[in-house]
This record gives sequence, structure tokens and C-alpha cells, in this order.
Amino acid sequence: MTALVTRLFGLDGAVALVTGSSAGIGFALAKGLAGAGARVVVNGRTAETVAKAAAELRAEGGQVFESVFDVTDGDAAAEAVAGIERDFGPIQVLVNNAGIQRRGALEDYSQDTWRELMRANLDSVFYVAQPVAKRMIARKRGSIVNVASVQSELARLNIAPYTASKGGVKMLTKGMATDWGRHGLRVNALAPGYFRTELNKALVEDEKFSAWLAQRTPMGRWGDVEELVGAAIFLASDASSFVNGHILYVDGGITACL
Repeated sequence: MTALVTRLFGLDGAVALVTGSSAGIGFALAKGLAGAGARVVVNGRTAETVAKAAAELRAEGGQVFESVFDVTDGDAAAEAVAGIERDFGPIQVLVNNAGIQRRGALEDYSQDTWRELMRANLDSVFYVAQPVAKRMIARKRGSIVNVASVQSELARLNIAPYTASKGGVKMLTKGMATDWGRHGLRVNALAPGYFRTELNKALVEDEKFSAWLAQRTPMGRWGDVEELVGAAIFLASDASSFVNGHILYVDGGITACL
């Protein structure tokens, strides 16, 4: 890399916490940030899966710290953030990636499932970002990347609660950017389209849906999780030093057309 590219996109030594990073998109983002030089904190609720993901990243030369906590528990998140800063260093990049999908007809959707989904997809963004931001504010710098979705803009049958949660992530991102920008923080969202992940396994294996998606997406295919990495590095690094409150769709063009 040229000196300019290294200066803009390099994350050498930056501590980056990626929630829900033991698998799927979160793991791909953690791997990409580690490849850009970040010291990555792998997070999940299960110690075994976190340790496995961390070991894989270390085997590829990454500097990795493990933090097992439930992002839907605000007290646990605050305690974990304090522990990371104490034991690994100041968090300079936060990627709020953890989330779940619970499909179902809205007229039959249970209140318990609604609350479970909102806690995982929306509440967790606030629970983790708040203690991180307090420390970033004191240091007058930091980048927060919330993982939104094409469903922040578009609805689809039987996922109305998910759509509501990701719409909330979009607007919470804008609110965080508005409140915290004056303190030197940048808060943006990475919004994936349809990617081949465990979360979408049933859809990937559904030939009818995959054919529909290929027709609906200008690029004519599912995305591969590695294709999110460049956008994440951009939002995390100084390359986006004056980008704040932006929702970056990485979706093959699906939100650009009818």
C-alpha cells in the first residue's frame, strides 16, 4: 500500500470491539479489521464459540482479545466494556453487529418474540454503544459502526418486526451521530443486503427465493460476507474522517431500484 492509503485506511494498533463476532458477518468483519491492523475483541454469549473464533484469527496473525457477554444485558455490557479497556486498551472502534431474525406472520407474532428481537437488534446497540461512547467522548475520538440492513429501508413478507428493529438502528445511528459528533465521535451504519450467512441459510437453500433475489438485485446474486469488509474498514478508519450519520448500503443495488 502507498503511504497515503496506509494512513487513510490503516487501523494499526486500534482496539476494535465487534459484537456477535464468533460467526457469520461479525466474524468476517472481525477478520477484516484484524487484517487492517486492528487489535480485535471477539464477542459472543458462549465462551466456547468465542474461543474458537479467536483462535482462528490468532492463527492468521491477528491480535485478539476475547470478551464473553450478552449484549442484551446493559449491566453486563457496561462491565465488559470496562474490562476490555482495563485489560486490552481503549476501544477506538466499535462495531455493533449482534442480532437475530425471528420470522412470522405479524398478526400472530407473540409479544415475547417481539421483545426478544428488539432486545437483540436494537436495545443492544444502545447498551454497548453508551459505555463505549462515554470513554470515546473523554478521549475526543472514536468510530462506531452499527450494522443496519436493507430492511432499514425495505419491508418483506413475514419480517415486519425485524424491519422495525433495523429501521430503529438506522435512526439511532443518526441520533448518535447528532449527539456525539461534537465530541469527536463518528457514528455510521453498515447496511448489508442479502448475504450468504447462517442467518439466511433457509433462504439461500430456497431455490425459488434465490431466483427471485437474483432477478431483484441488479448484480444478480447473493453477496459474500467478505464483500462487507472494505466498507467496514472505510467507516472504521480515518478514510471516513468527515463521514457521520451515514447509512452505507452494501446490497448489490437492491435499494436503488424497483
